[in-house]
Amino acid sequence: MRMREPFEAYFDDYDKVNVYKSNNFFGGKSRFYHLKDSRDRIIEMELVTRSELPNGYVHSVLRPLQPIEVGEEYYVYDEHCQKTPAVYSHITKTSRFARDYEYDGPLGAVYTPEAVTFRLWAPTAHRIIVTLKQGTRTVSQELQRKESGIFEVTVPGDWNEARYTFMVRNGGKWLETVDPYSFFGGMNGKCSIVVDPASLNLPEKIWMPPLESNTDAIIYEASVRDMTSANNIGVQHPSTFRGFTEESAVTHAKRTGFSYLKSLGVTHVQLLPVFDFGSVDEAHPGLYYNWGYDPMHFRTLEGSYSLNPDKGAERVQEFANLVHDLHAAGLRVNLDLVFNHVYSKDEFSLERLVPYYYFLMNQNGEFSNGSFCGNDIDTQPVMSRRYFVETCRKIVQLYDVDGFRFDLMGILDVNLMNEIAEECRKIKPGFMIYGEGWNMPSFVPPEIRASQENQGKMPNVGHFSDRFRDIVRGSNGDLAQTGFASGNTAALGDVMNVMAASCGEYRYDSPQKAINYVECHDNHTLWDKNKAACHGEGSELRDKRQVFANAVVLLSQGVPFLHAGQEFGRSKEGIGNTYNRGDNINQMDYHRRDRHSSILRDTKKLIEIRKNHRSLRLRTSGEIADHVRFETINGQCLVYRTDKDGDRLICFLNPTGSWFQYGIHELGHVLFDNGDSNQEYTSNLVIAPYSVLVCQLES
Repeated sequence: MRMREPFEAYFDDYDKVNVYKSNNFFGGKSRFYHLKDSRDRIIEMELVTRSELPNGYVHSVLRPLQPIEVGEEYYVYDEHCQKTPAVYSHITKTSRFARDYEYDGPLGAVYTPEAVTFRLWAPTAHRIIVTLKQGTRTVSQELQRKESGIFEVTVPGDWNEARYTFMVRNGGKWLETVDPYSFFGGMNGKCSIVVDPASLNLPEKIWMPPLESNTDAIIYEASVRDMTSANNIGVQHPSTFRGFTEESAVTHAKRTGFSYLKSLGVTHVQLLPVFDFGSVDEAHPGLYYNWGYDPMHFRTLEGSYSLNPDKGAERVQEFANLVHDLHAAGLRVNLDLVFNHVYSKDEFSLERLVPYYYFLMNQNGEFSNGSFCGNDIDTQPVMSRRYFVETCRKIVQLYDVDGFRFDLMGILDVNLMNEIAEECRKIKPGFMIYGEGWNMPSFVPPEIRASQENQGKMPNVGHFSDRFRDIVRGSNGDLAQTGFASGNTAALGDVMNVMAASCGEYRYDSPQKAINYVECHDNHTLWDKNKAACHGEGSELRDKRQVFANAVVLLSQGVPFLHAGQEFGRSKEGIGNTYNRGDNINQMDYHRRDRHSSILRDTKKLIEIRKNHRSLRLRTSGEIADHVRFETINGQCLVYRTDKDGDRLICFLNPTGSWFQYGIHELGHVLFDNGDSNQEYTSNLVIAPYSVLVCQLES
């Protein structure tokens, strides 16, 4: 146990209290201890074991001689009448706690014009008081403890748009917290807001036909802020939910913002985190920049993206309109969810309601750090899992989004991911679930981590293919290392495997699970990586390298993923992690796009080719085995053949400076040739240096 005070005590079970005393505090020992509750009743305890720890503390394990009552406030007294609160710790992880306090009813605020009812799940809390403020009216009322660890109170009156917080008595301390079950929050997460659901002005949902396969998707990752933060692009409300889909004569003329996004031909827009994060001051959103991977609330939207961050209902309406506008344009919406850690554990609302319950820790009281943030979320306890599954379900119901991408998904567990996928697909068939399946060093047992190693246990969950990324672009850790797209022909065997969605090498059992990418918000952009890996090559050749890598992503079996700006060689000035580097580094540079228009032109052509050809979007590993073939020309140029239902393609990927010829012995229709070396119809193909050629074979 990590001690902060000279005398601490923890309930680790219903019949066990762990006491830690510094050996500088009366020698660290006591002849006896007892418990005293809030009604001054004494419970004697017997000593079970005592040991001296290497950190200078004496650890005593004590057994209460009477049953304890979870939620009662106990203090441990030693022989010197010194006291410390007995904190409910590992007891919250026991099977008995799970049985005694399971609850599946409504939680949060329930509004009617006559009253508002608050319900919280907080079994270890001693007392909870809610304070509502509406104009000049302020009311505080104590919640009553009910069965299953529920606290509840009904406050009479019409409290629409009232602000509220809870004061929670836990571990001998009063702490203020917001409502973790609410979708409506005030500025900087300082309060929750009561909202009459009937007052929400939400747009009518637009039905989007479900995808027949995830391989039909082309995902485009974008930041709400970055897409419209540049100056003079015709957007009146830059860097906001409203501005993301705002159009004007200027956006049409300059092809910026939403006008530009609609022109790309992608199917899904994946938004960087849009739920409340702690590293931007919502009162001064221009003062700080952050991607948002430091959540403070899993249901309340980020206020810095709102035109009025102090109005919780307006945030919801603005984001609902964003989704509606994208759907109206034929674009589906995936959200990046960060369920693996929080910005500040001690200030997190669920932690203040039920300390220790929602975070992974070992028997020594150390918190799991697989996220490298010091507070990995524990999604295995029943009420924790229920909270996160319910959060996903409510997000889909409220906003009508089409998919979730999970940050550091390997810290979560396979059962959670399967349950989320099942619940979301009940609401929207074809709903996409995918994430970073890295095998993170957390306290989750390896056999149930939601990692790539366990992909076979998650039939409807996809994974970012870091193998695809490293083979095609080269190592992230070594910028100088080249990949296939930057000329490494020694990787041809691996390229064949990853272009076949790694199904042949049994990394994934379905191409629908392989999220193929060479660039995302993390690490250097592809352009900046190539600038280091292909040092000395000119800008024109680097343009071809960019198209080449984009082509590998878009022509491969699996699910293609593009980072915003990848389609024109986005640069972040050589900085590999720009999560807080400001708008000048992170904003979409539409001037750069115009300077590298050939990359954009060719990438859009490749997007259309993928959408038009079923053989590039095979749905099962069996189809890939039957309908994909590879060969090489002189071990340097890759030849990639696909066929499905009469759709026959032959693609050539030449990352070298050499010319090649290839006879197909039948008439072929050249669909794409950025080497400009062939007529539209030919049977003798010429493959130019650093080029991609796609040819449809006539049936």
